[in-house]
Amino acid sequence: MGLKIWLNEGLVDESEAKISVFDHGLLYGDGVFEGIRVYDRRVFELEAHIKRLYESARAIRLTMPMEPKELTEAVETTVKANGIADGYIRLVVTRGVGCLGLNPFTCERSGLFIIASTIQLYPEELYETGMRVISAVTVRNHPLAIPPQVKSLNYLNNILAKIEALDSNVPEAIMYNHEGYVAEATGDNVFIVRNNVVCVPPVQAGSLEGVTRNVVMRLARKEGLEVVEKNLTRCDLYICDEMFLTGSAAEVIGVVEIDGRTIGDGKPGRITRLLRDKFFAYARGKGQ
Repeated sequence: MGLKIWLNEGLVDESEAKISVFDHGLLYGDGVFEGIRVYDRRVFELEAHIKRLYESARAIRLTMPMEPKELTEAVETTVKANGIADGYIRLVVTRGVGCLGLNPFTCERSGLFIIASTIQLYPEELYETGMRVISAVTVRNHPLAIPPQVKSLNYLNNILAKIEALDSNVPEAIMYNHEGYVAEATGDNVFIVRNNVVCVPPVQAGSLEGVTRNVVMRLARKEGLEVVEKNLTRCDLYICDEMFLTGSAAEVIGVVEIDGRTIGDGKPGRITRLLRDKFFAYARGKGQ
């Protein structure tokens, strides 16, 4: 049996989950989305994800098809219908069906679909050994072009950087903004540790204000660690003691090499491992 997909008004069989070729989400990447995890049948940080989705929609003048409470219930219904205990939700809102041409106001009603399934972004051993990354040549979109706070369906910028990573036989690439400061990885937020201080690029540098990012920052402070949001250069990544990435799909994963330069002792560092353990405890309701 296939999955049950929430499509606009309710659940349909996977084989019936279809959208129009005239949907502006498909034609122009006009829409917003959230990637959300499920742990032990609990939807992780759902309120924060729903809040960010509505903020993204408001930023691009996209009218949401239902109220937050209704959407929250639709997400939980989809998870239950598919029996997801530990998995991943893709919640997508498109501009909807309209005419050919960029005018979004020809779309009478926005479209909505929710997928609840499983995901494994990286092999488990990579969390133990750490990953290698490169610096992308592709520059992060200018914040005056597409605000980094908007989690939009237009991901071509990140996809081009991802291609660079795959061409270099590594799973991820670090993207820099137009001023040369670290923005984010192609799908994750970037953290470094130097002299026991946890540093993360600010949203203004071109990074998405990740839900997992915010949780990890909060957990780090609870452990008595100093957490600083500051602009980071490529050199900061080259000389840091530890580096790790965070994201809904990636969770918390250590980076042990960038551009051929070994980070620390070439293994995920002490603080990286600590925050990964604390994150998993929190995600499963065993930590605050």
